[in-house]
Amino acid sequence: MITGTAAATVFSNLRLRHPTLDMPVIDYNLALLMQPMLVLGISIGVSFNVIFADWMITVLLIIIFIALSIKSFFKGVETWKKETITMKEAAIRSQLNGNGSQVGEFKCEPESLNNPTPKETPQPKRSKVSVLENVYWKELGLIVAVWVAILALQIAKNSTATCSELYWVINALQIPVAGGVSAYQAIRLLKGTRKITSKGGVGANWRAQQLVFYCFCGIIAGLLGGILGLGGGFILGPLFLELGISPQVATATSTFAMVFSSSMSVVEYYLLKRFPVPYALYLFAIATIAAFAGQYVVKKLIKIFGRSSIIIFVLSFTILISVFLLGGVGIEKMFSRIHHKQYMGFDNICSYTT
Repeated sequence: MITGTAAATVFSNLRLRHPTLDMPVIDYNLALLMQPMLVLGISIGVSFNVIFADWMITVLLIIIFIALSIKSFFKGVETWKKETITMKEAAIRSQLNGNGSQVGEFKCEPESLNNPTPKETPQPKRSKVSVLENVYWKELGLIVAVWVAILALQIAKNSTATCSELYWVINALQIPVAGGVSAYQAIRLLKGTRKITSKGGVGANWRAQQLVFYCFCGIIAGLLGGILGLGGGFILGPLFLELGISPQVATATSTFAMVFSSSMSVVEYYLLKRFPVPYALYLFAIATIAAFAGQYVVKKLIKIFGRSSIIIFVLSFTILISVFLLGGVGIEKMFSRIHHKQYMGFDNICSYTT
């Protein structure tokens, strides 16, 4: 279901440009830094999902999602207030201009909120371009290569005896594959040959500690996504907002990363025989249709109200709804196990059979 939603959203975003900067709405350099670590975390998290009891996963899901929903909500309120102040200032400047029109095009984005002086734009930025022009193909190729390499390792691991020496060797090989690509991107950012331009130039001068922290966040997001059976995008979205990324770019980039991480989860759960294919295909179709509809509605709302903070509120509301739906199902299963006096402790991954 998450894979279908993410794929539909990415398809809609492939041609879109950043609302204020001359770049795609998907920040491929940011994705290349965190995506390999995210996929590595997913692989580790799926193993923990086998070990942890269902009730542990349910409690973890409820705690994390409530925290993320609250954090996103307050971030949305903060952005809404900044947008309100900026729009009032723009209206005053428009009146002072004498003819009731603004000096230049102004958009309520984090970059504009930090620098509320409108600038003359000789020609309007294109909101859409061709996919061939809009995609950073080198970065995308590296991301796909990491996904394919780790997928191949997962398939190879599945053909070996669980907990054998070869099993652990294949598991360990995922670390240099993912870590090598993230390290390559981090070095390019440190040297200044690549920039995370969605921060509006703020992130041009990086420190090694910052990049290590971002990679660590990617692993944690993937770990939680693997344990909870999600794509990690629910974790990355609020994280990107905290880094000062605009809501459109934060959502587009985290969803882009979610395509690879959630599809990796699908493959791993399928290899573990914990993936009902007919039911999953049904949910995939429903989620894909809902994603296209949601994209259309949100874009219309942003166009009508002129506020990108709407995206943050939608994210917060979606996470909150997930707490009730996924948490409710988990709690129901937990009480069912208690009623039938079933074992509710840790499982041994070495004794797990597919």
